[in-house]
Amino acid sequence: MREEGRVDVDGGGVWFARLGTSTGTDTPALILHGGPGAEHEYLLALAERLASARPVIVYDQLGCGRSDRPDDPSLWTLDRAVAEVEKVRRALDLDPCHLIGHSWGGWLAIECMVRGMAGIRGLVLASTSASMPQFVAEVDALVDQMPEPHRSALVELGMQRRYDDPSYTAALDVFYHRHLCRLDPWPDVLVRSMQEEGENPAYRIMAGPNDVVVDGTLRTWDREAEVAEITTPTLVTCGRYDEIPLPCSETLAAAIPDARLAVFEVSGHLAHLEEAELFAATVSEFLATVDDR
Repeated sequence: MREEGRVDVDGGGVWFARLGTSTGTDTPALILHGGPGAEHEYLLALAERLASARPVIVYDQLGCGRSDRPDDPSLWTLDRAVAEVEKVRRALDLDPCHLIGHSWGGWLAIECMVRGMAGIRGLVLASTSASMPQFVAEVDALVDQMPEPHRSALVELGMQRRYDDPSYTAALDVFYHRHLCRLDPWPDVLVRSMQEEGENPAYRIMAGPNDVVVDGTLRTWDREAEVAEITTPTLVTCGRYDEIPLPCSETLAAAIPDARLAVFEVSGHLAHLEEAELFAATVSEFLATVDDR
């Protein structure tokens, strides 16, 4: 079963789809996509796999995909994004629910949790971190490990903010194929999502010009101390070659009292595409275990 609709949030309306059917015992799962500024499609195959066992809801955050795209830079804030999640949950009667956040969606999920969002039975934090400063330090280390001349291009041209220089874009492409997605060729949904994100003002305002330069409003975001207050059962996932590297996931798993860590050994940042069946099975098993408690 698939139901589509729209929910009114601050700044406009957001599109959602509800997949699967409810048995009355399986808690629904809400998926938060990455970015800021991507869309749901690169996570849709995961949602469909999970929906064999429970209702799964995907939605395009405001300014993304099929949702409204208001021309108002003041909307791209963490406060509004958290309020959006709560409005979607209330509108779709997702209390209780599981919360699954990938990348920026993980940062958003963490922010929801440390602000006291109630009714979250299970939490999945996929390829994300508790701290932007830690992520920046770890991604800088990945850049330092790049082969030449790509390392120098990313460092030197990045310092000059020459992000459109052909040498810089070529080096960034090598980085992405090492740490974003290691599939060759990339799935069409990823290509479309990357284009969507790159053209979205929310990404530039909140994050930066690309995945290795963080100079947006999120650059000082840090919830490393507060994640220890999350009591919800939590699954932390990471690709072995992830652009949000393993130490970031280890920090989360060590800090959250009821957390476990799953590392996907041949994946970059998109284990749900790179090791799709294993990833979905791991998440599904975790959610079922939480439901059985």
